[in-house]
Amino acid sequence: QVQLVESGGGLVQPGGSLRLSCAASGTGFRLNGMGWYRQAPGKQRELVATITRGGNTMYADSVKARFTISRSDTKNTVYLQMNTLKPEDTAVYYCNADATMETSGGATYWGQGTQVTVSS
Repeated sequence: QVQLVESGGGLVQPGGSLRLSCAASGTGFRLNGMGWYRQAPGKQRELVATITRGGNTMYADSVKARFTISRSDTKNTVYLQMNTLKPEDTAVYYCNADATMETSGGATYWGQGTQVTVSS
């Protein structure tokens, strides 16, 4: 199976920046599409950004022009560069990955989340 571990969250002032990382580990898999989701208290988990294996990206309207998703297939890692952060960006951010397993086909994995708090 695949394990996803997020890092890079923390407390930042409005207008500041953070870079989240999500590293995938395991054996017998190939990463396909990857993405970032977030969940604020009392709200449903929402899609933030996705990136395909070919590098095509998609962003939620609320983060366009501020966030950038990227990936390193060599490192099996997906990143989320977050600039011009706003208080409404405060949430737990989760990494998601679709993978093709050598023995069982396709599967979807989630990280355990990293807290991002934007406040003065």
